Amino acid sequence: MSTAKLSAAAVGAWLLVAVYYFYQYALRSAPSVMLPQLTEAFAVDALGVSAIVGMFYYGYSPFSLVAGAALDRFGSRQTIPIGAALVGVGALLFGTGNPALANLGRFVQGAGGAFALVGAGYLINRNFPASMAASFIGATQMFGMAGGSAGQFAVGPLISRGLGWSQFWICSGVVGLVIGLGLYFFLPHDAPAKSSARGGWSTLLTAMRTVFGNPQSILCGLISGLLFIPTTIFTMTWGVRFLQDARGREYESAVALAATVPIGWMIGCPLLGFISDKVGRRKPVILGGAVVLLGSLAWILFGDPAILRGPVVGILMGIASGAAMIPYTVIKEINPPQMGGTATGIINFLNFTFSALLGPVFGARLMAEPPAGADSDALALYQSGFQPLLWGVVGVIVLTFFLRETGPAARPIASARPV
Repeated sequence: MSTAKLSAAAVGAWLLVAVYYFYQYALRSAPSVMLPQLTEAFAVDALGVSAIVGMFYYGYSPFSLVAGAALDRFGSRQTIPIGAALVGVGALLFGTGNPALANLGRFVQGAGGAFALVGAGYLINRNFPASMAASFIGATQMFGMAGGSAGQFAVGPLISRGLGWSQFWICSGVVGLVIGLGLYFFLPHDAPAKSSARGGWSTLLTAMRTVFGNPQSILCGLISGLLFIPTTIFTMTWGVRFLQDARGREYESAVALAATVPIGWMIGCPLLGFISDKVGRRKPVILGGAVVLLGSLAWILFGDPAILRGPVVGILMGIASGAAMIPYTVIKEINPPQMGGTATGIINFLNFTFSALLGPVFGARLMAEPPAGADSDALALYQSGFQPLLWGVVGVIVLTFFLRETGPAARPIASARPV
């Protein structure tokens, strides 16, 4: 088979996994547009529905580690289709309307969903040159953010036009099973590295210990997480309320403005990955993204919206935050190549766990309700509550100087240095 055909097959395999990532991200965000229907169906209040929906993340976080280790041990064809099928089974369970099965279903969706991004990273690491790795990791995340948007802006109108919530989940479950079958038949027979194929689970534990024991891996997780949380915790969780309470925006306008941040992510993830591959370096792109993110976040919180406001600010913030995906490439380049899946799983675990732990902390800082109509007090509350995010981005800038440069342009220099 020619190199061109091999390349086309590799791109096709990655694209199919990217579609799987789009699918699981859409299901991850879909419950937000059907909360009234879910509240009635499960006979619980809004807090109870939130608890059921949140079970997704209890499966996603630990299974990021399982997914990476399993990929290194068994290869993509024996692993990734199972993840997609699990998401489908989880959707079917959620669609039953039984609270116990719905809890289990969301957990299973999260467990299966963890194999999507980790699986894409594994295929990129094995089948593409290092000079293209960051571009394809960014493009993969673009698929995910597009799925997250579709889970709200496409599913919402369907539900409002009469599509039953249960019917949506049952159909989605069937789609997941079909995607799993497609992945099984079209993913390549990529045998794991010999060092990973021998030794059973002890080898997997050794791989985890190796990656976790590398201080540079922890740096990658911290940098990615600190770049990620201004968008996930602030804009995507509290953005609409901030724009309403502190900036006096109407609900529809606030929703539209908050939605510009994931649009920026869809642009920034592949764009910054491409720039990183083009210049052959990782650290300058991370630093540039962090500086722009710091400026845009500071302007949103403390700037004068009469001077600069509207979609451009949110899109710029989303583009800059896309630098959070560059460490996904770095962590694979600073660890043994046969541990690429484990490395991706670990940074996914660190990134998500970091965001999950800090989310309630920032929520607690905003528990005090401002007096009705006191816009200045509301603005001060949000400024005080989210100011630590600015220090987090400053921390990224500092930590990046301690990160080892792994881009292709730096490797000849590194190899020329005396040992």
